[in-house]
Amino acid sequence: MHYFALFYDVIDDYVAQRALYRDQHLKHANAAYERGEIVLAGALADPVDRALIVFRGADASVAEAFAQHHPYVLNGLVTRWEVRPWTVVIGGDP
Repeated sequence: MHYFALFYDVIDDYVAQRALYRDQHLKHANAAYERGEIVLAGALADPVDRALIVFRGADASVAEAFAQHHPYVLNGLVTRWEVRPWTVVIGGDP
């Protein structure tokens, strides 16, 4: 398995605007977590201008599909997203 980092750039008033879609977001993210795709997820703080979700999978398509169907992306809270392969040196699966 490989690791992939999904980066989101979010709108300026992201914290206030996400409330409307938060339940959909949590349902989407928890389903991916339960399937073993998401390892860690959360917003970056001070300022809250980006989010990071770490995925584990055979290739980047799992992270890309997640972003393409994510409520925050579909409803304009995410202004840009990017998936990058992540080479884990310490931690993770053996």
